[in-house]
Amino acid sequence: MMESRPGLMLAVTAVIMCFYISSTAGFNLAVISIDLGSEYTKIALVKPGVPMEIVLNEESSRKTASIVAMRDGERHYGQAAVNTGVRFPKKAFWYLMHIVGLKYEDPQVELYRKRFPYYTLIKDENRGTVLFQLEDESVFSPEELIAMQLEKAKSYAETFADQPIKDCVITVPVYFSQSQRKAILQAADMVDLNILQLLSDNAAVALNYGVFRRKNFNSTMQYYMFYDMGATSTTATVVGYQMVKMKEGTRVETNPQLVIKGVGYDRNLGGLEVTLRLRDHLAKAFTKTKKTKLNVYENPRAMGKLFKEAERLKKVLSANNDHMAQVEGLLDNEDFRVKVTRAELEGLTEDLMERVTKPIEEALKTSQVTLPEITEIILFGGGTRTPKVQTILTKFLGRQELGKSINSDEAAALGAVYQAAHLGKGFKVKMFGIKEGTIFPISVEFAKQTATQEDSDVKPKTVKRTLFARMNPFPQKKVMTFNKHTKDFSFNVTYTDLSFLSEEETKSIAGPVLTTYTVSGVDTAYDKHAKDTESKGVKAHFRLDESGILHMDKAEVVFERQGPAEEESTWSKIGSTLGGLFGSSSDKEAKIEESDPGAEGDKSESMDSTGNKESTKTDESGTEKSDTDKEEKKEKVPAEEEEDSKKEKAEENEEEKKEAEKEEGKEEEKTKSTDKSEEKKEEKKSTGDDKTAKLNETENANATKAEEDKKANKTTIIKVDLTSDFSSYEIPQLSKDQLKDSRKKLADLTAKDKEKKLLEKAKNDLEAFIFDMGDRLSQPLYEKCSTETEREEYSKTLSESSDWMYEQDDDAKKEIYTDKLRELKKMTRDLEMRVTEMKERPEALNALEAMLNHSIYFLKTVQNLSQIEEPIFTEVEVTTLGKLINDTIDWKNDTVKEQKKMLDTEKPKLLVQDIGMKIQALDREVKYLINKAKNFRPKPKSKPKKNATSSANDTDTNETVSDDQTTSEKPSDTDSDSKESETQDDDDTTTTTTPGTEDELPPPPTEDTKTEEEDILQLGDGDDTTTTTEKTTDSTTRDNKHDAGDL
Repeated sequence: MMESRPGLMLAVTAVIMCFYISSTAGFNLAVISIDLGSEYTKIALVKPGVPMEIVLNEESSRKTASIVAMRDGERHYGQAAVNTGVRFPKKAFWYLMHIVGLKYEDPQVELYRKRFPYYTLIKDENRGTVLFQLEDESVFSPEELIAMQLEKAKSYAETFADQPIKDCVITVPVYFSQSQRKAILQAADMVDLNILQLLSDNAAVALNYGVFRRKNFNSTMQYYMFYDMGATSTTATVVGYQMVKMKEGTRVETNPQLVIKGVGYDRNLGGLEVTLRLRDHLAKAFTKTKKTKLNVYENPRAMGKLFKEAERLKKVLSANNDHMAQVEGLLDNEDFRVKVTRAELEGLTEDLMERVTKPIEEALKTSQVTLPEITEIILFGGGTRTPKVQTILTKFLGRQELGKSINSDEAAALGAVYQAAHLGKGFKVKMFGIKEGTIFPISVEFAKQTATQEDSDVKPKTVKRTLFARMNPFPQKKVMTFNKHTKDFSFNVTYTDLSFLSEEETKSIAGPVLTTYTVSGVDTAYDKHAKDTESKGVKAHFRLDESGILHMDKAEVVFERQGPAEEESTWSKIGSTLGGLFGSSSDKEAKIEESDPGAEGDKSESMDSTGNKESTKTDESGTEKSDTDKEEKKEKVPAEEEEDSKKEKAEENEEEKKEAEKEEGKEEEKTKSTDKSEEKKEEKKSTGDDKTAKLNETENANATKAEEDKKANKTTIIKVDLTSDFSSYEIPQLSKDQLKDSRKKLADLTAKDKEKKLLEKAKNDLEAFIFDMGDRLSQPLYEKCSTETEREEYSKTLSESSDWMYEQDDDAKKEIYTDKLRELKKMTRDLEMRVTEMKERPEALNALEAMLNHSIYFLKTVQNLSQIEEPIFTEVEVTTLGKLINDTIDWKNDTVKEQKKMLDTEKPKLLVQDIGMKIQALDREVKYLINKAKNFRPKPKSKPKKNATSSANDTDTNETVSDDQTTSEKPSDTDSDSKESETQDDDDTTTTTTPGTEDELPPPPTEDTKTEEEDILQLGDGDDTTTTTEKTTDSTTRDNKHDAGDL
């Protein structure tokens, strides 16, 4: 038993730790995804016990309008913001994803201004971006407005999950540039959201589609096309699914992976453009009616109403051939009503329908995949529900049916939350690889350095190298090598080869130069190492992360040294050894490592997320070379050394064999010729020893020479870290001070919103109490428990409080309303108590009566059980229960009489709380006795001894037994232990019986006679002991198990 205790303690400790982890650290494991669409936002959640669930908003809707409205210092979201946008269009801001991260002069900003002319857009002089100016002269950037939407989405998720949430994955359009993606990251940072990844919406949908079809994929690439027509844009994506080997921890597992092979998009083809054209059509129809002289186009509220009706009409015409559009009080209190057919709508959007197939053509061209290779084409997005769009796609693709197997609204959010669970710390999900594609190619431009550059005035030649080509997968790392640069230099990172974009789309991409990097410390490194080493160039390490954002992690210059490494001094070796014990030798190991020589030329190496390394190298003229020769050379050197060593060993073995054969021949000759002298034998022996010694010397010399050659050919790589500074020519990100100001601005608005909600709640609570109490005063029960004077006083006070509440200013503090409510509740407290007592007293008395009847019946049963031979209950227990019943009956009768004498308007004598305490006391005492009866065990009865003498006399009374033939008493199997102990108590020797000696035997045991072992085994079975032990245990149970809840 003692040996198992450590294991038991370990198990208990593990259970406690698991509980602790699940109740503390595991409490905040939830992650979310936010599908930040232009028109609607969808939120998905994963937390322990809740796998991939869509979060509901305050209106219990599964999607929330991507709009934020500001009116009278208060922010509105969702449907409330939409309603505000209809009445006050200038105060509601939506479709923000269309302009975030773009310059003020961008064509997309100009299109946004044309679509929504009522907004006041100004230029941010510091960053060159767009700012929204409100009527109170306050300004907000698109990042700040999007941050408000993210904050509200986070609030919805925390309410739904009932725990704080910080980690999330956000979906963005696939065509977002570097500056736009960074803008979304800064918007999330304003509201303290930790972005695990920015995931393109097409990749999120493809992930959601593939997660539930893992078994359909194999090692052969399968191609699918996803066609998305959303609110503002249309995207076609060719995705390849394939089972690949991936590293999971220390294991290599085969899991599915999706790769974005090709993308085509139209940034301005979407449902918004259709709605705007239908809105203008309705406005034109209203103008023709000439019901008013006012211009409907110049009235933002009227245009807002028409926009809302056009959105509704568009959805209805997707399923009907015609419908009646109607708006009440459109302009100058004039109603508007007109019939619109589907044919009219299709006529309005005829030029848009011609652009429906363009993204598909571009995606196929980019991916180099043909239509017959596409396994299935899946539609999603609200625009794909339009019958005309489906007809065009069916005809162009040559397929009778198009895939509609995914939820168009929620697929992106569910795919993104699966990725969030994978990236989060608290979940283990099945691996599903994602490889997105680079939409806009990125290259590096630098000036070529020559030896005569300083002496000549000739402008250096500019060299351009592609860093990430179009549709290169990411996340990915690449290393670019500058071989001819021996001094400090700079280079530009730019977008390149954007010929596949339209002229308008090209202008929407940031300027040609994204970033300029300046690398310093190159000349210093060359002065220090160039004399005795060979330069391998300056290497710049680039990384395109999971969110599609480019980073340059570091720059370094690499040198190679041929021959033995420099010997360290004794003190240096001691210092390195001691430093290694404390982990301080890592710097040296990071800069110096052993490697084989590499080839010359500008080289770009890429590392994908699965650890597969791709390598290409280019010289200054731009020609690319393969690294195959380098690998062959790396493998060839050790292979030649191994072959030479094998030849040397083979020659040595042949020499040894020849010597052995000679020795054997000589021994045979020695055996045959017996007349040879001993001197000749000694000479032969010494000759053999000399040859063996020479052979050993030859082997040692060859080995030493091989080691020296190997040491002489040893290559040492030296890496020197360089300093790199950069200047960004993209849209500048918010500075630390600007980001701090934005956070403070949003925090103040959040605090104001919270205070506003608390104020509204205080007002509502006070108003509800006034109306509710005034109504209850006229109810019969309240009239019975109060006097006419009291009711008149209460009514007067409530009326005055109502007038007082409406006289307060709008900016009044919530404390005055809560204090007023507390004062009114205190005034009516006695009346409420009397009403409650009168309402609940009959039921409480009935419960007490039932408990008394049960207790009396139980008492009679207990009294009957007390008269048996072994009573279960003691006399004290029976007496205590009887006394408690009698006292309770007396108390009940007395208090009921007193209560009947009192008026209903007076404070009652018989309280429901007192009745409950009496019921609790009876219940506790009865249950105590019931538990004692359940645990009662009767005392075991002692069995009498068998008399050996009498049994012997019964079998043979005439037989005489001598002393040597004495028979011993043998106990039965069941009583062997007790018999032995009883015999030892009576006599230490074995009892023998002989005829004629009955009077000398001990008398048989009785029930009163107990042995020592019986006393031990039956300890506590006596009346006194039983009463004490069981009473203590059961009284503890009684105190612990019964409380006032039994009422």
